[in-house]
Amino acid sequence: NKTASEAAVLVDELIPAVKDAACEVVICTPFTDLVTAVAKTKGTNIHVGAENVHFEKSGAFTGEISADMLVDLGVEYVIVGHSERRQYFAETDQTVNKRALAALNAGLKVILCVGESLQQREEGVTEELVRMQTKIALRDVTAEQMANVVIAYEPVWAIGTGKTATAEQANEVCAQIRKVIAGLYDQEAADGITIQYGGSMNAKNADELVAQPDVDGGLIGGAALKAPDFAAIVKAASK
Repeated sequence: NKTASEAAVLVDELIPAVKDAACEVVICTPFTDLVTAVAKTKGTNIHVGAENVHFEKSGAFTGEISADMLVDLGVEYVIVGHSERRQYFAETDQTVNKRALAALNAGLKVILCVGESLQQREEGVTEELVRMQTKIALRDVTAEQMANVVIAYEPVWAIGTGKTATAEQANEVCAQIRKVIAGLYDQEAADGITIQYGGSMNAKNADELVAQPDVDGGLIGGAALKAPDFAAIVKAASK
């Protein structure tokens, strides 16, 4: 969403709306908006992220953007493995792992997405699937690098569908992800990691979702396109 000029307007509205946030605020924009977003947010409490990254430093990958290119722009974060990338652009657990490593090795912070489809939830394989996605995505990621990883649980069946996982469902899966981290690394890493919920979180349900013990924040889609709605979610996360 948003051309560079539209993004400029939204960022101008967001800056005063979230200036008192007691949580970290990150906006992830399309590649064409990144220069604008970085320039606009300089000196504010808003961090900027990209929506994807390629896994090679450079080379014959026409149309792709490398981690070094993002770092050079002043970008701090990148989303990796978003369900839409997996669904429409053939990304796999393995390519998600390669992207995460490329981003971390370049000094970016990674927002790593995992989650199940409606069919998978109905088949009762949510826990196994999310555990597998998390493990494969984090292969070769060091304990040190984990300090720069955020995990976003996004049930695919709850994205843009208006369906939201109940606060209890969201918490249950986030708790399972934390358990996986404890097994891969240690309890300290598990306690320290930020685990977000991303599936139709909005101004109305944010309070209830972020009040859950294992839900540390939100990965916001459509509700972030209006400054007042996004500000309400930030307020909920700041409590």
